[in-house]
This record gives sequence, structure tokens and C-alpha cells, in this order.
Amino acid sequence: MSSTTDIITLENFASKMPRWDPNLSNHLYALVDMGSNGIRFSISDLSPPQSRLLKCLYRERAAISLFDALHTSASSGPLTFSSDVITQVSKTLARFKSIADDYGVPTEHISVFATEAMRKAQNAAAMLDAVLESSGLSIHVLAPEVETLFGSMGARSAFDTVNGLFLDLGGGSVQMTYLNSSVDGYEIAAAQAGKSLPFGAAKLIKILEGDETEVQVAAVNSLQEGMRGAFARLQQQFPLLRETQINQDSSGVDIFLCGGGFRGYGSLLMHVDPIQPYPIPAVGTYTVEGSFFSRTEDMRKVNAEYESKIYGMSKRRRQQFPAIATVVEALVCAIPRIRTVTFCSGGNREGVLFMKLPKAVREKNPLPLLHQASCKELEILQSVIDTVQSSLPSNLDLSNIPTVFTLGLGPLFASNIWTRMGEPSSANAAFELHQAINRDPSAPGFSHLARAVLGLTLCYRWGASLGPFDKLLQANLQRLVSQSTPEANFWVEYLGAVANLLAVLCPASPDSTDRLKRVVKFSSTMKTTKKKTKVQLTVSLSPTIFEALDTEELVSIFKIVGKYQDVADTTERKVKLTIQRGA
Repeated sequence: MSSTTDIITLENFASKMPRWDPNLSNHLYALVDMGSNGIRFSISDLSPPQSRLLKCLYRERAAISLFDALHTSASSGPLTFSSDVITQVSKTLARFKSIADDYGVPTEHISVFATEAMRKAQNAAAMLDAVLESSGLSIHVLAPEVETLFGSMGARSAFDTVNGLFLDLGGGSVQMTYLNSSVDGYEIAAAQAGKSLPFGAAKLIKILEGDETEVQVAAVNSLQEGMRGAFARLQQQFPLLRETQINQDSSGVDIFLCGGGFRGYGSLLMHVDPIQPYPIPAVGTYTVEGSFFSRTEDMRKVNAEYESKIYGMSKRRRQQFPAIATVVEALVCAIPRIRTVTFCSGGNREGVLFMKLPKAVREKNPLPLLHQASCKELEILQSVIDTVQSSLPSNLDLSNIPTVFTLGLGPLFASNIWTRMGEPSSANAAFELHQAINRDPSAPGFSHLARAVLGLTLCYRWGASLGPFDKLLQANLQRLVSQSTPEANFWVEYLGAVANLLAVLCPASPDSTDRLKRVVKFSSTMKTTKKKTKVQLTVSLSPTIFEALDTEELVSIFKIVGKYQDVADTTERKVKLTIQRGA
């Protein structure tokens, strides 16, 4: 590789990439990721206070495979890019630069980085010079450990906290490392400990489709040995990771996968998920148990025999699927105890953006940032949250039950209780289901479970009166929620009904923190046996409200609570409501 090539290492990446400054007037950043399978371009807004959301304003992918371009003449000489490919890439980046200019991205906020293919190309300098001449942009080539850093942190950016293995499958290589966000300095530690194996999807499929069986066997063996060795070294370096494999009380390690190859595997799993049709379209944050993830032979068969389009999988990805499945098999063989596997939408670009931010911003829970509000509005929303939470029994342990509150969705939930009051309840119930699964598709922290819980809770806030089409969506979201814990749907229904009750008692959105306190007070108890859970909810109303409202109408709101029953759940759950006149 030419001495003029700009290599980004762990030691110099902070100085090579423009840093985020909250005092700047322009917070737009444009990134170009020259990967082995394609060239991706995006423009993101890091304006405070929502910087942590890494909000993407524009994205585009150029179907230029640098891996294919590099290997077309590999048998006849060194790995080089042809002049046609160099011209095509330089024109593409010139166009991306023009788009960034149209959006008003400062030139100093535009970054171009490349990975495996550019590291291998003998004439990488020619590509660098052509791009610089056509667009004025410099290409930074990432060292393997920096690619591991950006890839893992891009995947990590989609979650509040993480603890598990992170793997990134690109066209030319696959990286493995371990991240535990509760440990200081986990970002650099993960990058330093990471292992890069030269078995990306594009590279491996070329080997597997070759005629030399011995070469194929040697490559698969090398991949499997590399996976086992990488995992063994990570266990030695990170005792908490080792505990997931040797501690009998542990159910295994959680794995997070990013990169187009792994997302293709996740899309195929969604295609055959027991919940059909799977209710949430995006593969990002899709989570499966290790046993389901390990069904590679079944997935190979589906990919080979299913003739129609599989959502989320391109023709190229399906052609590469045997290689993707081979990587998954090597991963499964290397790790005896896998608890869950989560597919991540973030990658190198999100990782670059994430690492621009200071630690205090990076480690924020992103979900509360989805709803922007003034300090006064946030105080009112908190009073709504406090009122709804006061309806929960004091002896209820919510630590392992997903609700809008335990998932960090309180402000988003509370801000939607009084929206669209002029629309029919049935229309709003359906709207909330669809809104939750489709809104902010790339929002960090917005997992499939969180979307299902939010959508269902707000659906029940509007009475959950749905047509046949939306009833199927509701049922599939309920099945998704049931996977977490059997009683989760009951509390989703319960909190939605409490919100419905509040909107009846106080038809206008509260304009002060004590508005609801003047209207209603909740108290509740819960009795549980092996086969039955009964919640006694007492609602104390102000004298004026008590005299004006039909208490039977209020009681009817809770008749739907406890109706959903998962087939594996034998516990009956009910709510008894008592309405009384308060002081």
C-alpha cells in the first residue's frame, strides 16, 4: 500500500475525525463508508439536545462492490482496481459531495473512510488521488482495530446499555469483540481485544463457489478455528464473558450482530419467525433465542427453495447466503452457550458519529429524547407518569416486566394520551399500533419489544376496538410481548386502561403539575395465587367529577383488561374497580 495512504489507527482516530462541539452553529455531518459490498453515504444531524439520537437526514447506497472490483483480475496479477472502477468511485463521491453541499454540510464535517478492500489494493493511492481530484475529499483507511471500534460502537449506539459479544460481518472480513458498557473505557478495550478474520461474505462465497474442494475445506476449518480462538482470547481477557459459559446459573452470552451479511440472516429468521406475519418490518433490534438462531440448515433450505422475494434480502445477499450461514455455523460451534442474538442496524457510520460525542452524551438513554419538550412540559408529563404509576400495586415487582415505564418510554407514552382527541377511538387505537412499529425506524433504543409495548399500551388507552386486519397485528404484537414474561400483556392492558380513565376524567391535557391530583387518586392491592391474580383498584374522585360522571362507564373501561391469554400462560388475571367519592 502506498506510503501516501492515510491510515486511521486507535492512536490517531480522534485527531483524524472532526469532533462534535455543542457550541458550533452547524451540527450536520456527512459520512461515506467505502465497504467491500457497497459504498454508503449519509448525512446526520447531531444538534443538541437530541445529539444522542444520531438523527439521519439522508442516506444512499451505491451498488459498487470494491471486493468484486478488486478480485476480477486477481488470478492474473496483484490485487488492483481497474481504471473504470476508479472513475466510477470518484464520480460517485463527487456526487455525494454535491449532495452534502446542498444540505449545507461544512466541508470539514465530511468524512470518507474505507475498510478491507482498500487495505488490500496495491493501487489504493490511485483511488485516493482520483477521489481527491474529483471531489476534494480525502479517504481515511481504517486499520482493522479501528474498524472493530466503529462497527461495534455503531451497533452499541442502538441501545441504552449493552453487555455481550459484538460481531460485524462485511464483504471482506468479520470482526468479533466484547462490549460491556458498565465498565470504564470499554470502547477502546473492545477495539484492542477485537479479532478480525478475513472471511467476509463476498470473500467466502467466492471460495465456496470455487471448484477446489480442498481449498473450501481449508477455508471453513480456518474460519472455525479463528472463531474459537477469538472467543477463547476474549474469555481470557474479560472474566465476565467467561462467566456466561462456566457459571451454571448463567443462561449464556448475549450476542449483537451488525453488517449486511448478518442482517440478511436476521431477515430470513424474521421470514420464518413463529409469529407470522412478523409485525415489525425493520430487522434492527430483532432478537431471537440462541436455539432459533442456530437453525442454519433450515435457513439454508428456505433460502434455496423459497422462490419469491424475502423481505429485507437483496438478490446479492441471497446469493451470498451459503457464506453467511457458514459464518453463523462457525460462530455457533465456537460458543457453546448463546442466550440471545440481536441484529443491529448500526454500523461503521453510526460508530463514527457515536465516537464524536463526549462520553456523557454517548451514555444517555436515548428513548426520553424522542419527545422534545420544555422544562415545564416535562414537569407536567412527569406528573402524568406519577399519576399512572400510582395505580400499580405496591407489592408488584416490575423489574422483569416490560412496561412503558421500565422500558424508558414514560414521556413518549404520557405525551400521547391526549393527542387526536377529535378522532374516533377505534381509529386512534389502530393508529397507535401502526405508529409505534413504524415511527423513527432508526431511533436508538427503540427495540421491537419497546415498540410493541408502546403501541399496545396506547391502543388500550383508546379501548382497543379494532377491525379484523388490525386485530391480527394486535395479536402478533401481544405474542411478541409474551416472549418476555407471561404477565407482561396484562400490565400493558392495565396501564392503557388507566390512561383511558384519566382522559375521561380530565378530557383536556393537563396544564399544570397538580391538575390530575385535584381530580383523581389511585390506590391498589394485588393478590396472587398459583392460578389467579386479582388487582383491586380504588379510584377516588373529586366531588365535582364524582357527581358528574357515570361510574358504570368508568368501570366498563377495565372489562377488556385480562382478556388476552397466551397459550402457555395458565394464570387468570382480573381487575376489580371501585369508584368512590374523594375528600
